[in-house]
Amino acid sequence: MSEKSWSDTERFDNKAAEWDANAVRAALADGVARAIIAHMPVSKPANALEFGCGTGLVTTRIAPHCARLTAVDSSSEMLRMLGEKIAAGNIANIEPLHLDFSRPEKAAGLERDYDFVYSSMTLHHIPDTASFLRELVAHLSPGGTLAIADLDAEDGLFHDDATEKVHHGFDRAVLKTLLESAGFAGVSFMTAHVIEKKNREGNLKSYPVFLVTALKPKA
Repeated sequence: MSEKSWSDTERFDNKAAEWDANAVRAALADGVARAIIAHMPVSKPANALEFGCGTGLVTTRIAPHCARLTAVDSSSEMLRMLGEKIAAGNIANIEPLHLDFSRPEKAAGLERDYDFVYSSMTLHHIPDTASFLRELVAHLSPGGTLAIADLDAEDGLFHDDATEKVHHGFDRAVLKTLLESAGFAGVSFMTAHVIEKKNREGNLKSYPVFLVTALKPKA
């Protein structure tokens, strides 16, 4: 991955057209979407936000459960693929937004308060986790829900490109502390999916993906 950017927009732009064809990725999206739906707020979110939406593999599954969904990504090509799905499915409640989510200061451009914020496999691409979580809580309405799916701490061999600038997953206890320090409460973890794949050394390994949920206190 580029030494200048953790999100490496050009790389994701180049992979957008073939993104959905990956069976492992499709299974991951299905597992994560099911877990998120099962842990969504009881009342239908009026204004939801997804950061790192990609081509919308998870987005299109979550959208029917929200009144309005803003889908953010730093890759214009990923958003173009999502736009094609929106047009083909005549989906009225998804609003794509081009924004570099790897830079916490860019989140200041989000003008609304959201009652539900979620993501899948995006947090490990953001360099300053603590700052980003503080930015997210600032854009959640009091009582709003956060749901993040990402890798448990892994051996550093999950990504095929050894030069990628990413976190090698997250220790659940450490991430819980970061979330609470950012102002979230009621932090809870579950295993949403397990990725079975050959790692960079060619060995078949299991990589668990957690779903962490948390709330912004009402007062």
